[in-house]
Amino acid sequence: MADQQQGGPATAGAGQAVRGAAGDDEALGYEQARDALLEVVRQLETGGTSLEESLALWERGEQLAKVCQRWLDGARARLDAALASEESAAGE
Repeated sequence: MADQQQGGPATAGAGQAVRGAAGDDEALGYEQARDALLEVVRQLETGGTSLEESLALWERGEQLAKVCQRWLDGARARLDAALASEESAAGE
């Protein structure tokens, strides 16, 4: 996680926020996925998109939320492992 870049994509129109294949998502860092997800939410809240565009935005948001959750789950696992290592070292 430490080698991931901070920041995210530039503010985009509805079409740009929807783009992104699942393979591309795997390369996103947490901050990038979070920022893209925030942009999708902003666009959905603003409205003014067709039903089809709104559905595509929703699906994109779901993909991005999964990427964020994977990063958070990985961070939790690393913390748990570090704490377990500390506890085992303290118990010796």
